[in-house]
Amino acid sequence: MTKLLKLGIPKGSLENATIELFQKAGWKISVSSRNYFPVINDEEISCSLVRAQEMARYIENGVLDLGLTGLDWILENDADVQVISDLVYSKVSTRKARWVLAVPEDSDIISVEDCAGKTISTELVNFTKKYFKERNIPVQVEFSWGATEAKVVEGLVDAIVEVTETGSTIKAHGLKIIATLLETNTKLVANRKSYGDEWKRTKIAQIAMLLRGALSAEKMIGLKMNVPKDGLDKVVEIIPSLTSPTISQLYNSDWLSVETVIDESIAREVIPCLIEAGADGIIEYPLNKVVNKGDM
Repeated sequence: MTKLLKLGIPKGSLENATIELFQKAGWKISVSSRNYFPVINDEEISCSLVRAQEMARYIENGVLDLGLTGLDWILENDADVQVISDLVYSKVSTRKARWVLAVPEDSDIISVEDCAGKTISTELVNFTKKYFKERNIPVQVEFSWGATEAKVVEGLVDAIVEVTETGSTIKAHGLKIIATLLETNTKLVANRKSYGDEWKRTKIAQIAMLLRGALSAEKMIGLKMNVPKDGLDKVVEIIPSLTSPTISQLYNSDWLSVETVIDESIAREVIPCLIEAGADGIIEYPLNKVVNKGDM
């Protein structure tokens, strides 16, 4: 009988980004619009689509062995789960998101303490209540089903606690950010009992390693070029490689083939310098994974 790992994929805003990440890591996940159980090209894994808000609870209870959800929802559910890895990615960027306290631009509230006696709307109710209670600030916290910014704009509440990556949506509604209550990002988490099982722990470690490798590769590119032997030292000095570049002799030639991996953000600066130093036929190519020993 084939052993099986039950994997939760976050449904909603993170769904497409998560499926793309798994594909780069080596797993193809196919989702049907009529089905909450995606197909994956690994007979040892079964997938379920679960809202990120509920994921940690299902993992804690053992309904799922492994899943991806944010630190915010782990804290909101006060879930006892095994955190396997930080995976900083989202639907729009690779930066952490923030849960911020925001008020209208003309509000008298300029600090967290000024919220005493006020009403706050948020989806992150339990965390927000705990945050203010720990600071001995009495507030009324209401659950928001959505359109949270509109509630404070219309004067239904005094402030909101809302998630943002850039702050642009909050500013577009005429709001100002008073404080950041929590920085959050996606985490790969496991059921503690499942993680105690040797086979599942090995499978989980494999998944974590390859997901981290796929994320690392998003910021990196490969470069391959031909370099004359007498220009090698000059070219190597320019290349900021993860390790020493790979160098091989071209057949029946005074030229060498040099291959390396660099940060994508500096490629536009490095490539012209390499050409000037004597390199030729430079090929830039994307990477699916960059896996290091530290990822194991």
